[in-house]
Amino acid sequence: MDMFADLAFYLVAIVIAVAILASAVKILREYERGVVFTLGRFTGVKGPGLILLIPYVQQMIRVDLRTRVLDVPSQDVISHDNVSVRVSAVIYFRVIDPEKSTIQVEDFMMATSQLAQTTLRSVLGKHDLDEMLAERDRLNSYIQEILDSQTDAWGIKVATVEIKHVDINESMIRAIARQAEAERERRAKVINAEGEQQAAAKLLEAAEILAKQPEAMQLRYLSTLNVIASEKTSTILFPFPMELGNLIAIKPKRSNGTGVDV
Repeated sequence: MDMFADLAFYLVAIVIAVAILASAVKILREYERGVVFTLGRFTGVKGPGLILLIPYVQQMIRVDLRTRVLDVPSQDVISHDNVSVRVSAVIYFRVIDPEKSTIQVEDFMMATSQLAQTTLRSVLGKHDLDEMLAERDRLNSYIQEILDSQTDAWGIKVATVEIKHVDINESMIRAIARQAEAERERRAKVINAEGEQQAAAKLLEAAEILAKQPEAMQLRYLSTLNVIASEKTSTILFPFPMELGNLIAIKPKRSNGTGVDV
């Protein structure tokens, strides 16, 4: 009977020792760190690998150092030019200081999410709709810098911010389409006017060159006749001598009896 009592005592002692050893031994993966508290006071960050703790005296909180993806819900934003849009974004961040992320903030995921939503509305509300659509990279960098500076106290590093969608209501889409069409028409008119201006300058330059040598005009005249004659049309050509045109252009002067030529 005494032998069974001793065996039970040793069995209970072994179970208690195994339980204490299991609570004292912790294994942290390569991407994990352990924030250790001794009697409630911070005593250090340990890991990765095998960690030994004093049971019931020391506690450890695991912190994941891998990059996290935070999907920012769609936010209603009124742009600087009074256009109502819905904007959604995604944020990539990671913990770089396990001590701060555990002690300085209760839930760094929730805190980062709420800060991202507020910053997104605040920043985009200061810009026009055209800037949201055309300068998205610059706005991403600007929002990332603001978030990174504010989450630094929590031991968080914001690596990237990407604006995913900018949703516009149907009436505003039609207005933007009309504006884009008017802009294309304006550019077409400007390009046409510039082409006319350049053509006029080239024609003036060609006229000046031809005026210096009358024979050049004769050659140009013959070249034009050659082009027209090569076409298969029923056009009848009557060559006009260039010298006759010059004689007609020179009017003879006659006197009006007062001594003045007219």
